[in-house]
Amino acid sequence: QLVESGGGLVQPGGSLRLSCLASGFTFSNYAMGWYRQAPGNQRELVAVISNARSTNYATSVKGRFTISRDNTKNTVYLQMNSLKPEDTAVYYCWSPILWGQGTQVTVSS
Repeated sequence: QLVESGGGLVQPGGSLRLSCLASGFTFSNYAMGWYRQAPGNQRELVAVISNARSTNYATSVKGRFTISRDNTKNTVYLQMNSLKPEDTAVYYCWSPILWGQGTQVTVSS
C-alpha cells in the first residue's frame, strides 16, 4: 500500500513536504510519482522519479517542486516551495501497481 502524509493548509509562498510510505512490494524496483486533482479537474501528473532517480516534472511546478526517494525507508517525497493557490488539490502518491489514498493541500491566505 501507499500512505501519504504531510498535506495541510499553507499560505501562498509557503512550503510543504509530502511523504509517501510504500509497503507490500519491492520499492527500489519501481518508478514512483505524485499526481494531483483539483475540484472539477482531471488528475494530472506532478512529478515522477525512476528507480534510477531520473526525474520529470509538470511544467507548472518545475523549479518549485522537488521529488526524491529514500529506498532505505521505502519512501518518496515531494518538496513543494513557493506554493500558489493554483497548487491546491488532493495529491496522490503513485506507483505502477498502486495508488495512495490522497492528501489535501490547500494554499490560501
